[in-house]
Amino acid sequence: MRRLPFGFSRFELFVAMRYLRARRKQTVISVVTLISVLGVAAGVMALIIALAINSGFRATLQRTLLGATAHVSILEKEPGPGIENWRELIPKLERLRYVQAAAPTLYGGVFLLGPMQAHEAVLKGIQPGSPVHWNDLKRNMKQGSLGALERSNGLPGIILGSRLAESTGMTLNSRVTVISPQGQLTPFGQRPAYYPFRVVGIFETGFYDIDRLWAFTTMKNVQNVLSVDDVANSIELKVYPIDKAGEVAKAAESIVGPKLSATSWMEQNRQILNALRMERAVTVITIGLIQLVAALNILISLVMMVMEKHRDIALLVSMGARRDQIRRIFLCQGLLIGITGVIIGLILGYGISYFAGHGRWIRLDESVYALSYVPFEPRWRDGVWVGGGAILVSLLATLYPARSATRILPAEALRYE
Repeated sequence: MRRLPFGFSRFELFVAMRYLRARRKQTVISVVTLISVLGVAAGVMALIIALAINSGFRATLQRTLLGATAHVSILEKEPGPGIENWRELIPKLERLRYVQAAAPTLYGGVFLLGPMQAHEAVLKGIQPGSPVHWNDLKRNMKQGSLGALERSNGLPGIILGSRLAESTGMTLNSRVTVISPQGQLTPFGQRPAYYPFRVVGIFETGFYDIDRLWAFTTMKNVQNVLSVDDVANSIELKVYPIDKAGEVAKAAESIVGPKLSATSWMEQNRQILNALRMERAVTVITIGLIQLVAALNILISLVMMVMEKHRDIALLVSMGARRDQIRRIFLCQGLLIGITGVIIGLILGYGISYFAGHGRWIRLDESVYALSYVPFEPRWRDGVWVGGGAILVSLLATLYPARSATRILPAEALRYE
C-alpha cells in the first residue's frame, strides 16, 4: 500500500478526515477540536510575532550601534594625553585577519550654541574618506554632503544628528558655535573657547541618543577645539564578518601594548545584547505554554472521540483493520489538527508582523526606548522551528488516545448491538 507523508496510508487519512468533518452527537467534541486548532494557531502566531519583535529590536540596535560605533575600539586603559603613536599602530592593525580598515578618531564633550538654545554634544573627529566611518555616515545622511567637510568656505564643516539640529535650531548651511570647556587659561580660571562652524550635513540613524548627542567633523578640527596635539583617543577597526570582532580584539591586544586595550562592539553593548537574549528565552518559554494548553485540548478531544467512536473502531477491527492502522488513524487526526493550526498561525503571524513593521503600528517614546516605533523583522528560520515544534507537541498529545483506541475489543463493544 502506498504511503503518504508521515507514513500514513490513504485509508487512514480518509477515515481521520471523515471523523474530523462528521457531525457528532456530542457537540462538545467539535467545540474542543475547534478550540484545539485555534489554540495551536494562537500559540504559533504569538510566538512568531514575539520573535519578530525581538529580532527587530536586535537587528535595529545592531545596525544603529555599528553605524555610530566601531566594530573594535583601541582605547587607553588610563586617562592620559591620548594615543600618540596611532600612525605606527594603524598599519599593523590593518594586517590582522578579518580587519578591513583602521582609522583614528578623537572625540570630546562640547556645547553647541544655536539660534534656539545651547545643547550638550559629543564632537567626534574622523578621517575624511576612511571606510571605517565614511560608509556608515554616508548611508545615514539626511541632508547635505560628506564631501563638504573637506571643502571649507571660510568656516570648518560639521555634521549634526537630526535631533541635535532640531533642539538647537540648526539647519543646513547655518552657522553654529562650538563651545569647548577646555578653553583658555586666564588669571581668573579656565575660560571656555568659542569656535564657529558651518553645518554641512544632518544625519539620522533612528537611534535617539545618537541623533540627539553626536556631531562629526574632521579630526584636525577636533584637535583644534580640544587644544591637543596630533593625538587620538581611539583607534577604530572595521571587521568583516562582524561576529569575528571578539577574535580581532584579542589579536589586537598583543599589538597595541600594555597601556592600551581592545574591546569589541559586543563587549561594549553586552548589557543590551544579554537583555535581548534573555527576553527571547523568556518569550519562548511563556508563549510556549499556549502550545501545551493546545496539546491538552487535542488530548481531551481525541480521548472523547475514542469514547464516542468505540463501536466504529470495533467494526473496523472486525472487518480486518489492523490495530496499528487504528492507532495511525488517531495519530493522523492529531497531526491534521496541528498542521491546520500551524498553517493558520504562520499566516497570521507573518502577516501581522509584515504590516505592523511596514506601517509602524506601535509607537514608542524615543527618550525612553531610543527607538520611535517597535520594529518587526520576522525570520523564516523561526517559522520552521516554531511550526515543527507545534506539530511535534500536537503529535505527542495523540499518543495516549491512539493507544487507547487499539485496546478496544470488538466482541465487548458489539455485544449488545
